[in-house]
Amino acid sequence: MYLELQSVSRTFILERRRRTEELFVLDDISFGVGEGSFVAICGPSGCGKSTLLRLIHGLQKPDGGEIRVRGERVLAPRLDRGMVFQNHNLMPWRTVVRNVEFGLEALGLGKGERRERAMTWLEKVGLTDFASYYPAQLSGGMQQRVGLARALALDPELLLMDEPFGALDAQTRVLLQEELERIWEAEAKTVVFITHDIEEALFLSDRVLVMSARPGRIIADIAVEAPRPRRGAWRAAPEFGRLKGEIWDLLRTGQEAALVEGLTR
Repeated sequence: MYLELQSVSRTFILERRRRTEELFVLDDISFGVGEGSFVAICGPSGCGKSTLLRLIHGLQKPDGGEIRVRGERVLAPRLDRGMVFQNHNLMPWRTVVRNVEFGLEALGLGKGERRERAMTWLEKVGLTDFASYYPAQLSGGMQQRVGLARALALDPELLLMDEPFGALDAQTRVLLQEELERIWEAEAKTVVFITHDIEEALFLSDRVLVMSARPGRIIADIAVEAPRPRRGAWRAAPEFGRLKGEIWDLLRTGQEAALVEGLTR
């Protein structure tokens, strides 16, 4: 198994008006991801999805359990694990091409090689003509494309995506979903994709892991056995609707249980 999580848990310590509280975020998370597969993690807001992704990347450490990539324990961030955030985090003082080059500088690549690789990825995401623009001159969707190109320019084995299309309008979101699927098929990356959007998860992934409300637990592992490439026909298929209903029922049941528990405390 390429990526393995075994009994992972995470608790945050909060300081509130001279007293300390524990916030139990993740509980006993275990799953594996095969190399080259696309796995979506879907769950309600606040269930710990983003925290889980940061643990996989190495930005945070679990309180219990362990995470391994190719059998090696994750202890810190590495350049072979790329991260794409919902907020693209582009540097406003750098042009588009220099934003894409940023991570390549950390690899110690020469100027010519950095520029060549950056321009290759800008071409793949359809932004060659905007290489000399600054982020403020781009639309939200174009900025997110730059963020994706920046992550992929490092040629990571594992691509971690934290609701990257969540802030976009519906039409742009669908177009970028299709673009991401095309790139994923061409590049054969392993992808873990966080989303609260069930349709997005079903369109992109081979599997959907469904999380409960906080503390987050994996409550279902659902295979998405639809042929690729996927286009509008899959979104309209009866099986798509059936899976969407199944996942929604799981999420609704979990949220209702969490609400009842909160009211009875």
